[in-house]
Amino acid sequence: MKPRLTTTQKMSMAGVVCALAVLLLTVASAWCQGADLTHGVQLPDQMALCGEAVPMDIEQVRERFDKELLLSLWDRPQVVLWLKRAPRYFPFIEKQLKALGLPDDLKYLPVAESALRPHAGSPKGAMGFWQLMPDTARNYGLQVDSDVDERRNVYLSTPAALTYLKALHDEFGSWSLALAAYNMGEEGLEAEALAQDTKNYYHLYLPLETQRFVFRILSIKLILSRPDAYGFEIDAQQQYKPQVFDSAEVDLFKEIPIQLIAKASHTYFKTIKDLNPHLRGHYVRSGHLRVNLPAGSAKGFNSRLKKLAAQYDRTLKQRIYVVQNGDSLSTIAEKFDVPLAAILIWNRIDMKHLIHPGDRLILYPERLGDIKQ
Repeated sequence: MKPRLTTTQKMSMAGVVCALAVLLLTVASAWCQGADLTHGVQLPDQMALCGEAVPMDIEQVRERFDKELLLSLWDRPQVVLWLKRAPRYFPFIEKQLKALGLPDDLKYLPVAESALRPHAGSPKGAMGFWQLMPDTARNYGLQVDSDVDERRNVYLSTPAALTYLKALHDEFGSWSLALAAYNMGEEGLEAEALAQDTKNYYHLYLPLETQRFVFRILSIKLILSRPDAYGFEIDAQQQYKPQVFDSAEVDLFKEIPIQLIAKASHTYFKTIKDLNPHLRGHYVRSGHLRVNLPAGSAKGFNSRLKKLAAQYDRTLKQRIYVVQNGDSLSTIAEKFDVPLAAILIWNRIDMKHLIHPGDRLILYPERLGDIKQ
């Protein structure tokens, strides 16, 4: 026989079921109030992008636009994040656009490309706010290597991306084609335009992603220009504020840990990484460096960093371990009571790295935190 539930157990289960039902009804009600896509989502009769009229009289154009608008509105949490992030980055992007005499609508491109996320990446190798490919980024003056990836820094990558867009517009003669080329590459677009005998984006049969690309940007423009019309109400308190920081110029004669920069600016490793998303890993190499610091910490930063770097250098000389016969990374970690992952970070190696007798490893049993300021 199945065990019978007591009255208390039955009441408890009933309470849980009722609570879940109320929660589901509340969520459903909120969703329906703000996301009923079957009513009220109307395309404008006229629309322009970068000052160029969109042929809204063409039925297929309206259908493609309608699809992207509906898909964007369906992902309401993503739209909310667009609306919160835009006030952080748009003022800087708008200023750069104005300085170069480019259309203000281009500010919607990084929303479409990365949702305004510094570390957004694609399987093909595009990275950062503007999703620039490595070679394109380098061609326009950005540093992209294992230590630094300036595509991840909006303040460094925006001028490069805008210069690239201007070159594309000069080459193709329209912003819709420039954006298509930005998405699929210049040579591919040029080949399709020749093969299809048209230079009108709206009449070109292109890779499906590129066919959607301009309409996705149009949808973002429509939503961010009038969020209230689509059920979004984000007040100023909910918006992410623009970043405020100091900058410092330093000349490093040796590679140092980013943690020393954090200590010299009286902050945390994470803060320095967040303010300098282009710095990869845990170290900065020797050479000239411009680094963003928490507001108010630039005064005296260079002298503090110089002192910490000298102390780090002295400590470094005392923390060299010579690999012995029978050693492995695991046994060395156990011997010195440090995490194996820490040894990998300190020596900039990975688990696949083979060590041999006589190799020299850097070890810090007491951690870098013990270096005094």
